[in-house]
Amino acid sequence: MPGASGRVLVVDDNKVIRQLIRVNLELEGFEVVTAADGAECLDVIDQVRPDVVTLDIVMPRLDGLRTAARLRADARTRSLPILVVSACTQYEVESGLDVGVDAFLAKPFEPSELVRVVRQLSEQGRAGAGPAGASRAGAGRTVSAADDAEQASQQASRTADA
Repeated sequence: MPGASGRVLVVDDNKVIRQLIRVNLELEGFEVVTAADGAECLDVIDQVRPDVVTLDIVMPRLDGLRTAARLRADARTRSLPILVVSACTQYEVESGLDVGVDAFLAKPFEPSELVRVVRQLSEQGRAGAGPAGASRAGAGRTVSAADDAEQASQQASRTADA
Protein backbone atom coordinates (compact mmCIF):
# COMPACT_ATOMS: atom_id res chain seq x y z
CA MET A 1 0.00 0.00 0.00
CA PRO A 2 1.64 3.27 -1.10
CA GLY A 3 2.44 5.63 1.73
CA ALA A 4 2.19 2.90 4.36
CA SER A 5 5.68 3.79 5.60
CA GLY A 6 5.01 7.53 5.64
CA ARG A 7 5.23 10.59 3.42
CA VAL A 8 8.55 12.17 2.47
CA LEU A 9 9.17 15.55 0.88
CA VAL A 10 12.36 15.28 -1.18
CA VAL A 11 14.01 18.64 -1.91
CA ASP A 12 16.89 18.77 -4.40
CA ASP A 13 17.58 20.96 -7.42
CA ASN A 14 18.96 17.98 -9.37
CA LYS A 15 16.08 16.15 -11.07
CA VAL A 16 18.08 12.91 -11.37
CA ILE A 17 18.83 12.88 -7.64
CA ARG A 18 15.16 13.64 -6.82
CA GLN A 19 14.09 10.70 -8.98
CA LEU A 20 16.75 8.39 -7.49
CA ILE A 21 15.61 9.19 -3.96
CA ARG A 22 11.92 8.95 -4.99
CA VAL A 23 12.27 5.51 -6.57
CA ASN A 24 14.24 4.06 -3.65
CA LEU A 25 11.74 5.32 -1.09
CA GLU A 26 8.64 4.36 -3.11
CA LEU A 27 9.99 0.81 -3.47
CA GLU A 28 9.97 0.66 0.34
CA GLY A 29 6.38 1.88 0.66
CA PHE A 30 6.90 5.61 1.21
CA GLU A 31 4.75 8.20 -0.51
CA VAL A 32 7.10 10.77 -2.03
CA VAL A 33 6.51 14.37 -3.08
CA THR A 34 9.35 16.39 -4.60
CA ALA A 35 10.40 20.04 -4.68
CA ALA A 36 13.19 21.62 -6.71
CA ASP A 37 14.49 24.01 -4.03
CA GLY A 38 13.89 25.36 -0.55
CA ALA A 39 11.45 28.03 -1.68
CA GLU A 40 9.24 25.40 -3.33
CA CYS A 41 9.55 23.24 -0.20
CA LEU A 42 8.22 26.05 1.97
CA ASP A 43 5.42 26.73 -0.56
CA VAL A 44 4.11 23.13 -0.44
CA ILE A 45 4.96 21.96 3.09
CA ASP A 46 1.53 22.73 4.54
CA GLN A 47 -0.29 20.88 1.77
CA VAL A 48 2.09 17.92 1.70
CA ARG A 49 2.34 17.44 5.49
CA PRO A 50 5.34 15.10 5.27
CA ASP A 51 6.65 12.80 7.99
CA VAL A 52 10.25 13.55 6.91
CA VAL A 53 11.95 16.16 4.70
CA THR A 54 15.18 15.45 2.82
CA LEU A 55 17.18 18.52 1.84
CA ASP A 56 20.14 19.12 -0.43
CA ILE A 57 22.42 21.94 0.74
CA VAL A 58 23.31 23.79 -2.46
CA MET A 59 20.13 24.86 -4.27
CA PRO A 60 18.97 28.01 -6.07
CA ARG A 61 16.65 30.57 -4.47
CA LEU A 62 16.78 29.08 -0.95
CA ASP A 63 19.49 26.63 0.11
CA GLY A 64 19.02 23.64 2.38
CA LEU A 65 20.42 25.19 5.55
CA ARG A 66 18.23 28.29 5.31
CA THR A 67 15.25 26.06 4.50
CA ALA A 68 15.96 23.93 7.60
CA ALA A 69 16.25 27.08 9.73
CA ARG A 70 12.87 28.31 8.47
CA LEU A 71 11.26 24.93 9.10
CA ARG A 72 12.60 24.98 12.68
CA ALA A 73 11.40 28.58 13.20
CA ASP A 74 7.80 27.69 12.26
CA ALA A 75 5.73 26.10 15.06
CA ARG A 76 3.92 23.90 12.51
CA THR A 77 7.16 22.29 11.30
CA ARG A 78 9.47 22.75 14.29
CA SER A 79 9.59 19.04 15.16
CA LEU A 80 9.51 17.71 11.58
CA PRO A 81 12.48 15.35 11.04
CA ILE A 82 15.01 16.76 8.57
CA LEU A 83 17.61 14.68 6.73
CA VAL A 84 20.30 16.48 4.74
CA VAL A 85 21.35 14.43 1.69
CA SER A 86 24.33 16.29 0.30
CA ALA A 87 28.08 16.33 -0.18
CA CYS A 88 28.56 18.32 3.04
CA THR A 89 31.61 20.21 4.18
CA GLN A 90 32.46 20.27 7.89
CA TYR A 91 31.12 23.84 8.06
CA GLU A 92 27.81 22.76 6.50
CA VAL A 93 27.49 19.85 8.93
CA GLU A 94 28.14 22.14 11.90
CA SER A 95 25.76 24.77 10.54
CA GLY A 96 23.14 22.07 9.95
CA LEU A 97 23.44 20.89 13.54
CA ASP A 98 23.10 24.50 14.71
CA VAL A 99 19.79 24.94 12.86
CA GLY A 100 18.41 21.59 14.00
CA VAL A 101 19.04 19.10 11.19
CA ASP A 102 18.40 15.59 12.51
CA ALA A 103 20.67 13.51 10.29
CA PHE A 104 23.14 13.73 7.40
CA LEU A 105 23.67 11.36 4.50
CA ALA A 106 26.65 12.09 2.27
CA LYS A 107 26.36 11.89 -1.51
CA PRO A 108 26.98 9.49 -3.07
CA PHE A 109 24.86 7.36 -0.75
CA GLU A 110 23.85 3.74 -0.53
CA PRO A 111 20.10 3.40 -1.26
CA SER A 112 19.70 0.99 1.66
CA GLU A 113 21.21 3.57 4.03
CA LEU A 114 18.86 6.26 2.68
CA VAL A 115 15.85 4.03 3.33
CA ARG A 116 17.10 3.07 6.80
CA VAL A 117 17.63 6.67 7.91
CA VAL A 118 14.33 7.91 6.43
CA ARG A 119 12.43 5.03 8.05
CA GLN A 120 14.11 5.74 11.39
CA LEU A 121 13.28 9.46 11.22
CA SER A 122 9.72 8.74 10.10
CA GLU A 123 9.13 6.36 13.00
CA GLN A 124 10.59 8.74 15.57
CA GLY A 125 8.55 11.62 14.11
CA ARG A 126 5.36 9.63 14.47
CA ALA A 127 6.33 8.67 18.00
CA GLY A 128 6.99 12.33 18.83
CA ALA A 129 10.57 11.62 19.87
CA GLY A 130 12.09 14.69 21.51
CA PRO A 131 13.52 17.83 19.99
CA ALA A 132 15.60 17.98 16.84
CA GLY A 133 19.16 16.81 17.38
CA ALA A 134 18.28 14.47 20.26
CA SER A 135 19.63 10.93 20.19
CA ARG A 136 17.72 8.65 17.84
CA ALA A 137 17.19 4.92 18.26
CA GLY A 138 16.66 2.67 15.28
CA ALA A 139 17.89 -0.26 13.22
CA GLY A 140 19.31 -1.91 16.33
CA ARG A 141 21.61 0.95 17.26
CA THR A 142 21.46 4.53 18.43
CA VAL A 143 22.39 7.19 15.91
CA SER A 144 22.74 10.78 16.95
CA ALA A 145 22.90 13.85 14.78
CA ALA A 146 26.50 14.25 15.97
CA ASP A 147 27.36 10.70 14.83
CA ASP A 148 25.82 11.39 11.42
CA ALA A 149 27.68 14.72 11.26
CA GLU A 150 30.97 12.98 11.97
CA GLN A 151 30.27 10.39 9.25
CA ALA A 152 29.36 13.15 6.78
CA SER A 153 32.50 15.06 7.75
CA GLN A 154 34.66 12.00 7.21
CA GLN A 155 33.02 11.40 3.83
CA ALA A 156 33.60 15.05 2.88
CA SER A 157 37.26 14.74 3.90
CA ARG A 158 37.71 11.58 1.82
CA THR A 159 36.09 13.29 -1.17
CA ALA A 160 38.30 16.37 -0.78
CA ASP A 161 41.44 14.21 -0.54
CA ALA A 162 40.57 12.25 -3.69
